[in-house]
Amino acid sequence: MAAPPEGTPCWADAMFDDAEGARTFYGDVLGWTFGEASAEHGNYAQAYAGGRAVAAVVPSGSGQEGPSQWCLYFASPDAAATAARIRDNGGEILMEPMQVGEFGTMCLAREPGGALFGVWQPGSHQGFEAVATPGAYNWAEVFTREPERTDAFFTAVFGYRAKQVADDAVDFRLFDLGGDPVLGRMKMTDDFPPEVPSYVNVYFGVADCDEAVAKATGLGGILHFGPMTSPFGRFAALSDPQGAQFSVIDTTTTAGEMPRAEDV
Repeated sequence: MAAPPEGTPCWADAMFDDAEGARTFYGDVLGWTFGEASAEHGNYAQAYAGGRAVAAVVPSGSGQEGPSQWCLYFASPDAAATAARIRDNGGEILMEPMQVGEFGTMCLAREPGGALFGVWQPGSHQGFEAVATPGAYNWAEVFTREPERTDAFFTAVFGYRAKQVADDAVDFRLFDLGGDPVLGRMKMTDDFPPEVPSYVNVYFGVADCDEAVAKATGLGGILHFGPMTSPFGRFAALSDPQGAQFSVIDTTTTAGEMPRAEDV
């Protein structure tokens, strides 16, 4: 399998104080099954949808503070070079590029607006084995209070082409690679409590959005928005019982016309 182009979202994982509880929650909500946790790599347990690797869950390290959160990784042919560009453009390196056995090289960083993300240089592990299907990664958006800094950062680091969505109600931008949208950016409004930091919101596909929301809230998850039907699908924003925010989307249920986006 060819490595994805640089800047392509290629993997997602999250640390949890209660990893077993997280596996139960996401197994019920998204239909995930889990491989055997690897003690050699911090009890990292891959999640599978339809037998294909789609994410991972790992127990929290003793030094982690605050609620759990999903971390989206962007593909890179050279994690060290990407880390240098992150620094040069105002980002912060939280974990220097580190080789993970034969699987690849990872790096953790924070963009200038404050959102955490990762960089993945593939080895034997290329990343997502499925996308845009139920249980798999579908889309992601950076929610930031400082859109100007965030926009300049991502276009400089990954060479994205930016398009602004023409909508007076929201400040939303799309980042393209090779003509294909790969990431969204949403400006956080005053509707977000001040204690909520900037973050990357990961969307996982589901066959039925309302059913997924009912399962999530029944298991202690919190519904923040939706379900709502849009031109992209029927979606809802949630957080799991340990505080990790995520969204679910059924892309087969749509309504309305696609918004117009202009180059910026």
